[in-house]
Amino acid sequence: MNIHEYQAKAILKENGVRIQEGIVASTAEEAVEAALKLQEETGTHLWVIKAQIHAGGRGKGGGVLLAKTLDEVKSVAGKMLGMTLITHQTGPEGKKVNQVLVAQDVYYPGPSSKLEFYMSILLNRQSGRNVIVYSPDGGVDIEQVAETAPHRIFREEIDPGFGILPFQGKRIIQNLGLSGAVAREFLQFTERLYAAYLKVDASLFEINPVLKSSDDKIIAVDAKVDIDDNALFRHPDILAMRDLSEEEPSEIEAGKYNLNFVKLEGNVGCMVNGAGLAMATMDIIKLSGGEPANFLDVGGGANAATVEAGLKIILDDANVKAVLINIFGGIVRCDRVANGVVEAYKKLGNIKVPIIVRLQGTNAEEGKAVIDNSGLKVYSATTLQEAAALVNRLVK
Repeated sequence: MNIHEYQAKAILKENGVRIQEGIVASTAEEAVEAALKLQEETGTHLWVIKAQIHAGGRGKGGGVLLAKTLDEVKSVAGKMLGMTLITHQTGPEGKKVNQVLVAQDVYYPGPSSKLEFYMSILLNRQSGRNVIVYSPDGGVDIEQVAETAPHRIFREEIDPGFGILPFQGKRIIQNLGLSGAVAREFLQFTERLYAAYLKVDASLFEINPVLKSSDDKIIAVDAKVDIDDNALFRHPDILAMRDLSEEEPSEIEAGKYNLNFVKLEGNVGCMVNGAGLAMATMDIIKLSGGEPANFLDVGGGANAATVEAGLKIILDDANVKAVLINIFGGIVRCDRVANGVVEAYKKLGNIKVPIIVRLQGTNAEEGKAVIDNSGLKVYSATTLQEAAALVNRLVK
C-alpha cells in the first residue's frame, strides 16, 4: 500500500528520524494557516508547497514550488489544489491534486555547505535480505545518476539476524564522504530509518533527498513509503491512511472479492488461478499478437461469485476486445468453474466481446462440455496453443 509524503514523514518522525516539518492542507486558506503555524514552531520565513500524490517526479511537473510570502502560499496552493499533475510516473493521464503539504524551508543559508544524498531500503528477493541503496548524488536526477554513473550508487545487504553491522555503517559514511560529528549523525539517521522500516513492515523506504543542512543536520526532505499489503492486519493505524482516490477503481473493486488484480493497458483480458499461470497466460496473449489488459488471479477457491466479479471487472475496461479464462483444476474443479462462467455470462448479459475458456485438470472434460453446450458465445480450448490461436483470430 502506498501512502502520501506527509504520512510517510509522520512515521519517520515517530521513530526518531529528523524530517522537514510540514502540515497538510486541503484548501488555500488551510495552507496559509499551516504556514503561520510552521513559522511559529520552526521560525521559517519561506515555505515549500508540495503536491500530495502517489507518484514521483513532482518537482519537474510543477508540483513542488517555493513561496516567499503568505500571499504566495495562498496563490501557489490555490493553483496547485485541483490541478492534474503529470509526471513521468503518473502517465499522460496524470493525477488530481487533492492535498498539498506546506513544509518549512530547510535550505537556509549558513557557513557550511549543503549536500543532498539518496537513500532507500527495500527487499532483495533473491537473497532474502533487506538492502540499503544509497548515493552521494541525491536529488531530482537520481535516475540519471543510475544511468550515467552507476558507480556512484552503493548497496549494503543487511543480515536480518544482525542488522546494520559497524563495518557497514563505516562504509556508508565513507562512500558518502562524511566525517566527524555529521558522520555520526548520518549513521544514527540510517539506523533509525532501518528500524522504522522493519517496525512498519515496509516493502520500500525511499528518501530523496537526504539533506545535510548548512548547520550539519541530517534531514529527510522527501519520503516515499510502501507498506507490505500482507502485513496491514498488524497496522490498522497505517491501513487507515489508505487514500482510495489515488488507486485504480477496478483494483479497489477486485479487492472486495479478494481477487489479485492489476490493470494494464492491453486489449485482452485474462482470468486465471495462480500467479505463475497468470504470467504464462500473459505470455501466450503476447505471442498471439494481443496485449494483456490485466493481471487477474482468482486464487485456488474460484467459484461462481468470484468468476462473475472478475469477469465484470475485466469487461468494464473499454479497451478489452477478448477475454481469455485459463484455469488449472487442482484444488478447484473445472466443471464448477465452467458453470460459474456460464452463470456469470447470463447474469451480466449483453457481452459483446468473445470469451475463450481453457480448462485443464480435475473434471476438465466435463467443464468443456458445459461450455460447449451452453449455447453462449463462449469458446472452449484444451491446449495453450488452441487458446492462443483463438485469441489471435478473435482479436483480429
